[in-house]
Amino acid sequence: MRILVTGGAGYIGGMVAGILARQGHAVLVYDNLCHAARAGVPAGVDFVQGDLSDRPALEKLLSSGFDGVMHFAALIEAGESMAQPERYFRNNTASTLSLLEAMLVTGLHRLVFSSTAAVYGEPDVTPIPENAPLHPTNPYGESKLLVEKMLYWMYRVHGLHYASLRYFNVAGAMPGRGEAHEPETHLIPLVLDVALGRRDKIKIYGDDYPTPDGTCIRDYIHVEDLAHAHLLAFEALAQREQLIYNLGNGSGFSVLEVIESARRVTGHPIPVEVCPRRPGDPAVLIASSEKIEMELGWKPRHTTLDTIVASAWEWHQIRYS
Repeated sequence: MRILVTGGAGYIGGMVAGILARQGHAVLVYDNLCHAARAGVPAGVDFVQGDLSDRPALEKLLSSGFDGVMHFAALIEAGESMAQPERYFRNNTASTLSLLEAMLVTGLHRLVFSSTAAVYGEPDVTPIPENAPLHPTNPYGESKLLVEKMLYWMYRVHGLHYASLRYFNVAGAMPGRGEAHEPETHLIPLVLDVALGRRDKIKIYGDDYPTPDGTCIRDYIHVEDLAHAHLLAFEALAQREQLIYNLGNGSGFSVLEVIESARRVTGHPIPVEVCPRRPGDPAVLIASSEKIEMELGWKPRHTTLDTIVASAWEWHQIRYS
């Protein structure tokens, strides 16, 4: 198959693009490189630099013939979205509409969308099922939820086949590829930067949440497990029209537990500084992945926190050696 991967120079999109290429698919990455580098595009994968807001360019590209799209391109920082909501609605929501319009014009009807657990906001129950109420607490989550609503109506009206995959905190690494955002804001790479001596300490944003140790709890999923879920969903869309799945390992880990894991894995003391809460951060986000396990047979293989952190630590040491 020939597949377009938007945001394929980034951490998750690049992982998926590389696996697709190794499986023998023809892959083209479309990325504006605003938070990634050309070097992030996997070997053997074609690349076009462009922006999702450029509908004419997308129509021209898609008219060359594709079997489907995997859509990862997005801004992803919940905290930043509380300061610049307009940027998130334009980049994540409006630009995705340009992509969908280009797909419809060129007769392309299969899309896997990289959504987020942030669509749930503060959940009523955990682990969170897919039918839980959708009440985002930040513009980032709202920008993704608006895309999900657009996808539903494109499915209803135009017959678009889509999978919306809601995932939580992605982490870990595989040989040659790990998590590296510019600027970096994710917990595990920031903690590992402290162990490498690139930062003096790690900041904890809030230690007064209603959790056992007072810090936020998140469901960490290894990037390789996440990538394989995307491939399964894309294949399933050949027979099915609409898929909505949570992806996670089902176990939540607090910020302090992640830091303790990094201390065990690296042997570094990792000093911390407690700071005020960030606006829009839910206390607990843990996924129930029972639906995708039952329907598509997906099950995460990297389930322990130390395993996920250790894979990231191995890659980060090589990265800065």
